[in-house]
Amino acid sequence: MRVDHTRRRSVQRVMAAFGIAVVLGSIQVTADAQQNPKIRRVGLLRPGSPPDPYAEAFRRGLRDLGYVEQRTVAFEYRWAEGKLTRLPRLAAELVEVKVDVIVTQGEEAARAAKEATSTIPIVMATSGDPVGAGLVASLARPGGNVTGLSVIIPDVISKQLQLLKEAVPRISRVAILSVPGNLAMAKSVREAQGASRTLGLTLLSHGVRTMEELGPAFDAMTRDRAEALVLFADVFTITHQRRILDLAIKHRLPTMCSWRESADCLIAYGVDRFEMFRLAAVYVDKILKGAKPADLPVQQPTKLELVVNARTAKTLGLTIPASIVSRADHVIQ
Repeated sequence: MRVDHTRRRSVQRVMAAFGIAVVLGSIQVTADAQQNPKIRRVGLLRPGSPPDPYAEAFRRGLRDLGYVEQRTVAFEYRWAEGKLTRLPRLAAELVEVKVDVIVTQGEEAARAAKEATSTIPIVMATSGDPVGAGLVASLARPGGNVTGLSVIIPDVISKQLQLLKEAVPRISRVAILSVPGNLAMAKSVREAQGASRTLGLTLLSHGVRTMEELGPAFDAMTRDRAEALVLFADVFTITHQRRILDLAIKHRLPTMCSWRESADCLIAYGVDRFEMFRLAAVYVDKILKGAKPADLPVQQPTKLELVVNARTAKTLGLTIPASIVSRADHVIQ
């Protein structure tokens, strides 16, 4: 009996030691996991070239959410360098390296990503009409693997033309620089044509696809006696805005831009795209934590900002009416 009792106590001591070892091992595994969390890989499919302020706004958004580069998140960049035909191949490369999520800008990039994968989540930092482009089933219930943000806002184009007419009352012929093949921009042009009739404006649409076509397009505007220029947001117009606005100044054309951060336009009325890229980081964070793109509604901007550039007005010999300056969110001197 004494032998059995001694053996029992020995077994109990072994089991207790084993239990302690298991607990300590579990604690060590947890500590290791906390010290070495899985690095999530985020692919950025970019239409332009570095340096890229929009990509930096997105990275800053993730940092604000607690992500640390090379410790909890790593970025895979693919740059189209303004050549949108490269986007399908670049999207395929991101799929091949098995990123956890792909972030896009513009419908062309979102479409390239969607055609490259039906499983990797895709977040549109900006898009025109994602429903019309077939990227999502609806804004409220996207379905599939695509979600994000859309810049479509009802009546904004009519308001842009009203502001332009108020700023430069003498104008009657307004040029639009359009990009063939962009469905959202084609929709914007149609809306502008409807709004222009109410304001007594004649719209002159000039299509461009490449940098080389910009010079001839502005020469055509001069022949058409255009008196102002409206720029709708597109990967092409945003990427090449410096060249476009330089040509507008050269041809003495007051400009209305539809993205708020285009500071050199005479007037900019639209969304802050840096803010949209920050919000895209929120979508990515939710997805990395387990949310499904199909269940995340596509978000539309709730705020538009009006920016007036007094410096550009002076260069063009214009005086912006006080009625507009008083309503501006920002006036650039």
